Amino acid sequence: MGGDHGPSVILPASLMALSQYSQLKLILVGDETLLNKRLQKYRRKFKSVFDRLVIHHASQSVEMDEEPAHALRSKKDSSMRVAINLVKENLAQACVSAGNTGALMAIARFVLKTIPGIDRPAIVSSFPTRGKSIFMLDLGANVDSSAEQLLQFALMGSVLASAVGNITHPQVCLLNIGEEDIKGNEQVKASAQLLSNFSSINYAGFIEGDEIFNGTTDVVVCDGFVGNVALKTSEGTAIFIGRLLKEAYNQNWLTKFVGLLSLPILKRVIKRINPDFYNGATLIGLKGIVIKSHGSAKAAAFTQAITKAFLQIEKNIPEQISSAINKILPTEDGNKSAPL
Repeated sequence: MGGDHGPSVILPASLMALSQYSQLKLILVGDETLLNKRLQKYRRKFKSVFDRLVIHHASQSVEMDEEPAHALRSKKDSSMRVAINLVKENLAQACVSAGNTGALMAIARFVLKTIPGIDRPAIVSSFPTRGKSIFMLDLGANVDSSAEQLLQFALMGSVLASAVGNITHPQVCLLNIGEEDIKGNEQVKASAQLLSNFSSINYAGFIEGDEIFNGTTDVVVCDGFVGNVALKTSEGTAIFIGRLLKEAYNQNWLTKFVGLLSLPILKRVIKRINPDFYNGATLIGLKGIVIKSHGSAKAAAFTQAITKAFLQIEKNIPEQISSAINKILPTEDGNKSAPL
């Protein structure tokens, strides 16, 4: 029921995803009467997939501007809470939401709990770079993170890049204000020291912001404050460049003609950097799969978020992270397990 567009986007996106993946089954959580009514307009076009679609009623919904604490305490029958409960009860294998990010994180962490050995979940997503995609975390879940938590983020990002990105021994870098060892705050320096001690993590040192999109690494690690600023800055830059190009091509008849000639190239570039294709951030570190779609996502973009959930179910990401932690992170008695 969440996001900027609600069922008008999520319903067609769900039906499109069901059409793409014959093994996929979806539970739509929300106002049963409203959802059944809205679904009727799609029944003829998507008739063959309706037997893999179930509606689960929820009497409440979380508003996009609602305080996470209020949603957690007072909205126990919200579509968001019910959907996450279904994952907890093993009635669903993943939750996908376009709703309030803070509420989704708070409810998911409260209901599902974190994987043993992980202090806090992080938000991770993929980004297009030269020739490949990279994974970056944390993108906003944790404003402040300790060196130990950055180590945990590095491990989780490495597991995700290996399993979903099919990258063998993915290279991990810490986002910093310089590449030299003396650069950065104490938190980043301490994290670099910790990462250097784990041979199972392919740590490659510091990376600066202008290197992120060069494709020189596979996983970029930072705290949520830095990551969210980097994310929003890159999104704003892409929009700004798009506007500049549009203005330049619309100046006169000659620039319009040049734009028409270069249209095939522009379409290829736009397709490659289209944020819709990369929609869906993972709330990683939980005992369950939770995917956060951009609130303004249209149907094609929300379908990508469902696809991410489907792929992570196939790869059993939480179990892979748990297994990796048991092998290399400190145990309860304070001793470190042997590196892989």
